[in-house]
Amino acid sequence: MRILLDENLPADLAAELAGHEVATVSGLGWQGIKNSELLRQVQGRFDVLITMDRNLESQQNLAAFGVVILVLVAHSNRMVHLRPIVSAIQTVLETVRPGELRRVGS
Repeated sequence: MRILLDENLPADLAAELAGHEVATVSGLGWQGIKNSELLRQVQGRFDVLITMDRNLESQQNLAAFGVVILVLVAHSNRMVHLRPIVSAIQTVLETVRPGELRRVGS
């Protein structure tokens, strides 16, 4: 899958998602753009957007973009808190469908 990591996630997370093509918002120079514009940019380029932005669902009609949104729920965005949920992320990536929003973590 083609995955985009939102700017609120560390680039090191990409290495944990083996078997996927992973890019970062910062690496693409898209930092600071509004969520609606980010979702438009993602359309057709990526299958999945991974974020920690819990407000995304209430701000946008996500199904209209046809992109899977994974919202990570962890104590912080540091790898020490994200690494324990990597296997859950991989499991969810196997079952999601375009337009779905899933929360991963606790």
